[in-house]
Amino acid sequence: MKFDNKTYMLLETGSFAQKALIAGAVGLLLSLVGAFMDHAQFFQAYLTAFTFFTTLGLGGLFFVLIHHVTGAYWGVVMRRVAENLAYTLPIMGLAMIPLFFGMHDLFHWSHEEAVAHDAILQWKAPWLNTTFFIIRNILFFVIWSWLVHGLRKLSLAQDAGDAASLGKMRRKAAGGVVLYALTVTLFAFDWLMSLDPHWYSTIFGVYVFSGGFLGAIALLSILAIKLRNNGAGDIVTAEHTHDLGKFLFAFTAWWAYIGGAQYFLIWYGNIPEETIWFLHRWEHGWKYVSLFLILFHFIIPFMVLAFRAVKRVPVLILAISGLTLFMHYTDHFWMINPVFNDHHLHFSWMHVTTFLGLGGIFVWWLALKSGKDPIIAMGDPKLQKSIDHTVH
Repeated sequence: MKFDNKTYMLLETGSFAQKALIAGAVGLLLSLVGAFMDHAQFFQAYLTAFTFFTTLGLGGLFFVLIHHVTGAYWGVVMRRVAENLAYTLPIMGLAMIPLFFGMHDLFHWSHEEAVAHDAILQWKAPWLNTTFFIIRNILFFVIWSWLVHGLRKLSLAQDAGDAASLGKMRRKAAGGVVLYALTVTLFAFDWLMSLDPHWYSTIFGVYVFSGGFLGAIALLSILAIKLRNNGAGDIVTAEHTHDLGKFLFAFTAWWAYIGGAQYFLIWYGNIPEETIWFLHRWEHGWKYVSLFLILFHFIIPFMVLAFRAVKRVPVLILAISGLTLFMHYTDHFWMINPVFNDHHLHFSWMHVTTFLGLGGIFVWWLALKSGKDPIIAMGDPKLQKSIDHTVH
């Protein structure tokens, strides 16, 4: 891929997109074979990959929303990249459909006989029932797709000279932030927290959001460095990757703070219905995954990114961003899989194939969108100020 400094287009993306599509097709085909062999294990692995990639798209959407709401100028050069990342959400909405056929394999509350003998499930039945679950999750993706499509359409209109687009984007983003906060929280409750319907945490939605946004910043950091290395160095500068590095540092701490706050409040309260969730992530081999998360998702990235010089070394930012994405998947594996296999640690080959399958489709769509229109929001009135931005 090459960046054209005259048109601000990213060229030669077709070959890369095609390779990603082939990889995705192979991964999905192998996963389909696995589904016939062990459909329960397939849905567990597929859900892990689905929530991982969906939260990356949601992180990209939040970057766009908060950019418009605050009126910040430093990130203008990365706004279109974030728009393209957010535009993967409609594709992930389609990827959600197979999971509806595996609800009995995933959710204990979807079994009528289980609800009939469980007072807690009966009390939660108005919310946790299959029909309402499917309807509201489709609605979540409709809302996100509406926001993504509308903001990107206005962004391209701004490139074409529509001065009114800036105000329209800010107004849409202002309402969008409220919709985003509500829908992302409920999405986390539905697909992740309700896997163990007796457990609850009011902070869980924030935890899932913080991990997704951190993962999106890591991916945007990688893409920013790739743009710099492929001809856009005069526009996406070291100052911008430095700022993204600061976001990596800040949200690494934020993710750890939210996760720690959730754990310590539950530990201090010592209520069996709450502590059991963490107990399942400590026994039967999960202790090592939990410690692995603390070490590589928080301690090491935090210590490395604490130094200003690190944020200005591309190879170090690439390394930390890659580690962050890997740990983001590990985090979703840690949230989902202790519910199954009698709470024992188990990693299936289908975790690899579903990741490859959905990841290939995710990257294919992202590459297509990145090559279709200018990769830089060239019509934004703050673009030059963003290019000239200097970190103090």
